[in-house]
Amino acid sequence: MRFSGLRVIKEGLTGNRGWTPHWRDATPKDAYDVVIIGGGGHGLATAYYLARNHGITNVAVLEKGYLGGGNVGRNTTIVRANYFLPGNSEFYSHSLKLWEGLEQDLNYNVMHSQRGQIALFHNDAQRDAAIRRGNAIRNQGDDADLLTPDDLRRVLPYLDYEQTRFPIYGGLLQRRAGTARHDAVAWGFARGASDRGVDLIQNCEVTGIDIDAGKVRGVQTTRGAIRAGKVAIVVAGRSSQVAAMAGMRLPIESHVLQAFVTEGLKPCIDHVVSFGMGHFYISQSDKGGLVFGGDLDFHASYAARGNLPMAEHVMEAGMTLMPMIGKAKLLRSWGGIMDMTPDGSPIIDRTDVDGLYFNGGWCYGGFKAVPGSGYSMAHLVATGRHHEPAARFRLDRFLTGRGLMDEEGTGAQHNLH
Repeated sequence: MRFSGLRVIKEGLTGNRGWTPHWRDATPKDAYDVVIIGGGGHGLATAYYLARNHGITNVAVLEKGYLGGGNVGRNTTIVRANYFLPGNSEFYSHSLKLWEGLEQDLNYNVMHSQRGQIALFHNDAQRDAAIRRGNAIRNQGDDADLLTPDDLRRVLPYLDYEQTRFPIYGGLLQRRAGTARHDAVAWGFARGASDRGVDLIQNCEVTGIDIDAGKVRGVQTTRGAIRAGKVAIVVAGRSSQVAAMAGMRLPIESHVLQAFVTEGLKPCIDHVVSFGMGHFYISQSDKGGLVFGGDLDFHASYAARGNLPMAEHVMEAGMTLMPMIGKAKLLRSWGGIMDMTPDGSPIIDRTDVDGLYFNGGWCYGGFKAVPGSGYSMAHLVATGRHHEPAARFRLDRFLTGRGLMDEEGTGAQHNLH
């Protein structure tokens, strides 16, 4: 099924009776070449690129709930490539390029809006760091522009520039950054994978991973045993629990990150704006709601909900930066389970079990990484070799200490990343 403006008009005039399901509701087969555990953005993207790039279509994506019901639908939808350290910078640059052609590739409107992101800074040290980061981003081949306070007043007139505690010294703008519709991203990849023959199996929880003589043989599920030559664990905040089925202990902690949205308002925020002193970030959705978030809840948890002290902390940061937000009514909040590594950077790698692969530890970078992660993970599973942009996302860096990528410079404490 192809989408076009003419098709939308036709269906609107005929009662929308011609639309068909976006993907097949598959029944599990006895065996597959590849089984992907996790039907979120990264798992679906991996399945799509396995089929599209490598012609591997005897693939099953197993999701214990419904497709896109995890972190891919529980985030603030920001897409950017303004990372600093080698390893991260190449990867997110590659992912952003995939975002820019994604709608044409999938023939699906993921509502990718390159409205630009502005990261504010509030003292001399932060300004120096922003200049250094901007130069690194430009050397990587991506865009970054330094904005003065006068520049900012023209594009962000609603900020509180005169606050005595956190005066605004300027900002770093990436014009190609922006947002996308999170559930549409999941649906687009699901549809693309299904159209190429991948089986998408919902309400199918993996309860065990079968290993014999150091090689993976398949998985046990609530819908029976499934044999597979290769198995990929792509389950975000549940990474430690699923990996434990294979006898693995991962360097990952799971923490809750809350996000919030206000009632629908007339257009007032044209960019994604990040507060340099409060880990507060905000944008406006196509529905008009102000979407924002802040820090983790700081205690490990598997509960996909937040707590009131952190909600208060986020609201305080929002009011400090832009007092006008106090006039908006909060519509709802939600929590996502973040898979946090000790250096704040992800893992895409083989494991010690032959045929078992792992993708996780995305911390705050999961949504913006979806296309790049799926592309690189598919390359690894299909060829056995690391895809160059993701070559530094090695699991053994936490064992040896070589190749650690502490993007935020906050040390080896999971919840500080």
